[in-house]
Amino acid sequence: MLLLLVFLVKKIVTLSCPASDAFLVPHEWYQPGDLVIGAVVSHTYYNIYEINFKEYPYITSYEVPNVIIKFYQHILALAFAVKEINKDSQILPNVTLGFHIYDSYYNPRMTYRTTLDLLFKSQEFVPNYKCDSQKNLMAIIGGLDFVTSSYIAEIIGFFKIPQLTYGSLAQEEFQTIKLSSLYFMVPKEDHQYIGIVQLLHHFRWTWIGIFSFDNNNGENFLRKMQPLLSENGICSAFIERLPQQLHMESFPELYQTISIVSINMLTSKANAFLVYGEAWIIIWLRFVTFLVDPESKETALLRKVWIMTAQIDFVLSGIQISSDLKMFHGAISFTIHSTAVVGFREFLQTINPLSDYRDGFRQNVWEQSFDCSFPKPELQGMDNTHCTVEMKLEDLPAPIFEMEMTGQSYSVYNAVYSVAHALQALNMLGFNRKTTTMGKKTDLPNLQPWQVLPLSRCNDPCFPGSWKKGIEGNQFCCFDCVPCPEGKISAQNDMDDCFECSEDHYPNEENNGCILKPVVFLTLEETSGIGLASVALCFLFLTAWVLGTFIQHRDTPIVKANNRSLTYTLLVSLLLCFLSSFLFLSQPGKVTCLLRQSMFGVTFSVAISNVLAKTITVVVAFKATKPGSQMRRWVGKRLAFSIVLSCSIIQVWICILWLSTYPPFPELDMHSEHQEMILQCNEGSVFFFYCVLGYMGVLAIASFTVAFLARKLPDRFNEAKFITFSMLAFCSVWISFFPAYLSTKGKAMVAVEVFSILASSAALLGCIFLPKCYIIVFRPDRNSMSKVRNPNLNKKTTPK
Repeated sequence: MLLLLVFLVKKIVTLSCPASDAFLVPHEWYQPGDLVIGAVVSHTYYNIYEINFKEYPYITSYEVPNVIIKFYQHILALAFAVKEINKDSQILPNVTLGFHIYDSYYNPRMTYRTTLDLLFKSQEFVPNYKCDSQKNLMAIIGGLDFVTSSYIAEIIGFFKIPQLTYGSLAQEEFQTIKLSSLYFMVPKEDHQYIGIVQLLHHFRWTWIGIFSFDNNNGENFLRKMQPLLSENGICSAFIERLPQQLHMESFPELYQTISIVSINMLTSKANAFLVYGEAWIIIWLRFVTFLVDPESKETALLRKVWIMTAQIDFVLSGIQISSDLKMFHGAISFTIHSTAVVGFREFLQTINPLSDYRDGFRQNVWEQSFDCSFPKPELQGMDNTHCTVEMKLEDLPAPIFEMEMTGQSYSVYNAVYSVAHALQALNMLGFNRKTTTMGKKTDLPNLQPWQVLPLSRCNDPCFPGSWKKGIEGNQFCCFDCVPCPEGKISAQNDMDDCFECSEDHYPNEENNGCILKPVVFLTLEETSGIGLASVALCFLFLTAWVLGTFIQHRDTPIVKANNRSLTYTLLVSLLLCFLSSFLFLSQPGKVTCLLRQSMFGVTFSVAISNVLAKTITVVVAFKATKPGSQMRRWVGKRLAFSIVLSCSIIQVWICILWLSTYPPFPELDMHSEHQEMILQCNEGSVFFFYCVLGYMGVLAIASFTVAFLARKLPDRFNEAKFITFSMLAFCSVWISFFPAYLSTKGKAMVAVEVFSILASSAALLGCIFLPKCYIIVFRPDRNSMSKVRNPNLNKKTTPK
């Protein structure tokens, strides 16, 4: 056993690294230093066929590499940051920072290989061995996308080497596997989702197409976005899942996918496309349109608005360099925050194809950017343009290369400084580890209406005055537009339902807005008000004339026979009744609302009390003429005064109780009329209102009953007949008042009450006083004591 151990130890000591690589890595850039930062970028891709385990795998690259020239800036940003740090005496003094950059080639096999190279290779490669000179690897920056980052994390997670990603990734996917050595240089991808919804809302894009890579990352995006879109009233016309890799060995299947994508792209009614994917998805979409429309006749006029997430960059590569991006003109792209870095543009201007031989990426960049070549044995004798130092990056158009630092390059730049500051902290404190991340917030782009953007909808919008009614079997973004029902409006496009205006407004004719209701009330300026006021004035003057006539002829027998004091009181109360109607024809206010019903009730009660007193006086006077009658002591003014006072005082107390408990007040009636607010008096208490009317009714019925019973008294007491007719007319008016009053609203209610006041007052005036006025004015010969006592004196007798 001891001999075996000695043998094994001897074998381990004498083990040497192989002289050749088992699998060639075409590109790298190594700059030695005391401390080294590794990087895995995504810059070049080959059409590497998938391994099907049916044949021995190739160990060389396939065909000509396709270089995404724009991403060469990521490499230069790292080199520039290291150069700045090495020049800065305040960061890592006396320490030289180096770097070692590889490419992922957008391929898992190559990503694993280059990551292992960073860990174990300086000159030669043996897994889990560090051969030749030592490389002090401090951290790895990469990758640009989720898949590459996860491949790198799978390996370096075992070695606890910090990894700083510089692309916009779904960070929770990494957090679920608890990779503690992984750091993100950009904010969470979820922040973009809110911005996307806000953007779609701002431009009212509710019918959109969605393109996403067919991988876990794309599915996570759709799983989160689709509920957000639905909650905010946005529908997807289609969802296309794009293959992440273009595998030419399965071209028939690939072409079928391309056909479906192109059909949706060119024929969909959606005018806005949401694109989620990795940085090179633009290359994929441009490849699709090239196969379908090589001359760009249709795609140049596509007129679609593209909405790109922050990972995506507008890039061209390979054979696409000579084409354009017209189909993406007017696109809206979320971007990773970046700022101008002093000296970076000048640094790029110094880069030329011959400036640094260690840069293994540079030759392919120049060859594909400028269509030139470097001297190679296999190209001797061929007429090729040689790459020269006059060919500058600044001469390339923006889709191929940008001179300003992009968001992704800025993240790489910050990642280098994050590592440097962490190393500086360790260098200064020794035992106290600090890691300072310098991630920046993603600012939403400042969108300006510089371009007229088309709407993207399933159908035309429902304009104000209509609402959206879903179509059975369709998504909720497809709907019919239904006019708002009467009394409801919709003031905006695409309302889910119509709504009623506020109480003080009413819908306009188009049902798309509300109009303020005017305040109206029964006034002297409108026809009905003028008519009622004119009638009231006529009867007022007529009553005044009657009163004046009776006063003027107060000593005549006909006036004396009708109890002058009661007659004057009745005429004055009728004057006040006619005047009270004007309280109903003025603007309702606190004072008018308090006075009009109470004044009307009291004055009418006084008038009817006088009529009742007149009737009772007639009956008592007749009874007193009989021999031995006890009624004689009741004959006189005291009986009439007592009846008027006692009957009136009851109504006065009812009104006082009403005004002290539930007084009337002005209010706005917003519901009786559709287009008007009626200013009216709320009676406060309906009970007291009907008590006032009921008490007047009781007095009127009592007067009618007594007068009706006295109608057959001798002719010299024939005033009872006139009172009977007046009370019959009075009761008829107020009996018809109640159904008319209860069946009307607003101003009509007031008009009905004013009409009833005028009609009933006129009935009393006409039936009781006009016959007497006729005798006083037109037949004075009958206004004598003999005629009053014997009205049949002048009648012709007919012989029997």
